[in-house]
Amino acid sequence: MADTASRTMIRTRGRRANSAVFGTRRSGQRHPLVATAMVLPLATLLVVVFGGWEAVVTQASSVGVMLGR
Repeated sequence: MADTASRTMIRTRGRRANSAVFGTRRSGQRHPLVATAMVLPLATLLVVVFGGWEAVVTQASSVGVMLGR
C-alpha cells in the first residue's frame, strides 16, 4: 500500500489515452430506456433457453399478493 499513488496515476493516464483514441468519455449515468433496450434481448434469450417464464409468473404473483396485503 505504500506505492498506491503511482499506480493510480498510471490507471488515470490509461483512461485518458483510451478516451483520446475513441473520442468518448464515460458519462455518469445511462438513460433508463437505453439500459432497458440493452437488457431485454439477453433477458428474453435467457427466459427462452432456460424456460424461466413460469418462475417469472410465480414471482410476479407472489409480489402481487404481498402488495395486496
